[in-house]
Amino acid sequence: MSTRTTVLWVPDWPVVAAAAALEVPAHLPAAVLAGQRVSAVNALARLEGVRRGMRRRQAQGCCPELELLPADDARDVRMFEPVAVAAETVVAGLEVVRPGLLLLPAGGASRYHGSEDALAERLVEAVAQGTGHECAVGTADGLLAAVVAARTGVLVPPGTSAQLLASRPMTELAFAAVTDEAGAQVAELVDLLHRLGLRRLGQLAALPSADVHARFGRLGTWAHLLARGEDERPPVRRRPEADLEVGTELDPPVDRVDTATFAGRRLAEDLHAMLVARGLTCGRLEIAARTDEGTDLVRVWRTDLGGWGGLSPARITDRIRWQLESWLTTTAVTTARSRRLDARARRASTAPGRTDATTEAPEWDPDPEDTPPVTLVRLSVTALDVAPAGAEQGRLWGGPSGGDLRAHRALDRVQSIVGGSGLLTAALQGGRDVREQVHLRPWGDQSDPVRPLDRPWPGRLPAPAPATVLPEPEPVQVLDDRGVPVVLDVRAGLSGVPSWVAWGAGRRSRVRGWAGPWLLTSRWWAEDPVGPPVVRGHVQMTFDDEPAALLTATPSGWACEARYD
Repeated sequence: MSTRTTVLWVPDWPVVAAAAALEVPAHLPAAVLAGQRVSAVNALARLEGVRRGMRRRQAQGCCPELELLPADDARDVRMFEPVAVAAETVVAGLEVVRPGLLLLPAGGASRYHGSEDALAERLVEAVAQGTGHECAVGTADGLLAAVVAARTGVLVPPGTSAQLLASRPMTELAFAAVTDEAGAQVAELVDLLHRLGLRRLGQLAALPSADVHARFGRLGTWAHLLARGEDERPPVRRRPEADLEVGTELDPPVDRVDTATFAGRRLAEDLHAMLVARGLTCGRLEIAARTDEGTDLVRVWRTDLGGWGGLSPARITDRIRWQLESWLTTTAVTTARSRRLDARARRASTAPGRTDATTEAPEWDPDPEDTPPVTLVRLSVTALDVAPAGAEQGRLWGGPSGGDLRAHRALDRVQSIVGGSGLLTAALQGGRDVREQVHLRPWGDQSDPVRPLDRPWPGRLPAPAPATVLPEPEPVQVLDDRGVPVVLDVRAGLSGVPSWVAWGAGRRSRVRGWAGPWLLTSRWWAEDPVGPPVVRGHVQMTFDDEPAALLTATPSGWACEARYD
């Protein structure tokens, strides 16, 4: 007997959250832009022909008045918290699948409220009154069928989920993806199935389970289960493994997201180490915190693909950070509002000649500067639905050795001594120069770089990129066969053929091959009172007796910028 599942879906949530945060009017077509492609659109933009996956110019060509909004996962989670709180007033034990989609247990809740239709009405009403957002509710035998029911508004009687999904296109598997990474994997699987002639979910469901697993692996098995109207994590009456919990007392109490996330990152490392040591995986993560006033804040997140791999410490930390941002902002505003209204009601009730003060107390919209901070004194993370990991392995030639985890703990230890910004790690970012492409950020920081990597960056040095960028450019001299210095002419290129490179201390290297120069003019638009912008030329050179190097030629001379392996 299959188990009924209820989902609460807010249509186009990334666009709704971005429009609310940036105060974009609701009557305008809008889309969220991730890099150079559209990741979400609202109904008005869809009417104009804008679709997910379009490039910026293509979308603006379909709808010139389209409002393009930046993507922000933390903002989407933070603004979705009030929706989860409103739904929690009707059903307890909900899971956040992703911002905009909640998973709720349907059995007990529908019996309590009388029927599945009554439960859906209560949820829609609670979200509308609590947040002002419109949502849709669907109930079916499995997660994917419930999402399709919510999106289409059809009723799915028990035992008919497979019939509902049989005629649906294969692309609707993406509705059950939890993260962007999982969505990309599902998109690759759907493309492969299309090339094999499988375009409907019913065609996939008709295949033997063993053959699907042998051909497509665990991701194919996951898709096969959903196509058959089942869930990838069927409930069991007994719990084969106990939940794993890690927690810490925050002393002194914290009210900043970055400070609380620093403690949460340690919990994520410890929880991941416990799961690896026991050979376990989990289907859900419970993040809990306690405020200095004794209020317990709890939220449950579903993991990637039902816990079938991919649950790294970084992804656990991301969920902790997103949830802390939700609590330390939304909860603070709610607390401040209730305190102010209660205080006004008490003052008005004691005023002479006033009989009903609460109904006449004016509505108050809290000012962020007048909002009291929420202070956390405890933080904990619990792995729920724990089960053996089976054949899951971290490396090709065996299980995880723990070396990465020990290195991460050593870095955490150093960071705790020198401070959060005292230990920096290098990450790749966008840019034209090799130095511009190096982004230094504190260890464990998941913030996006200043310059996005997916931009065109005209004039960028072609691949391969150098392995080591020198801390400071090393002055060198480039000579031709006659010993004449080679100089850069911005119109004609190099004045001669490079044959020798003279390093410091009288050392010379014979040039075996070279490529370039690639000219680059930085900040040509800036008004410089000293003089015109300097043109640089990048030249790649290989030598007989040492590694290849990236040299930079300017009117003032040559310098070695980086080395190749």
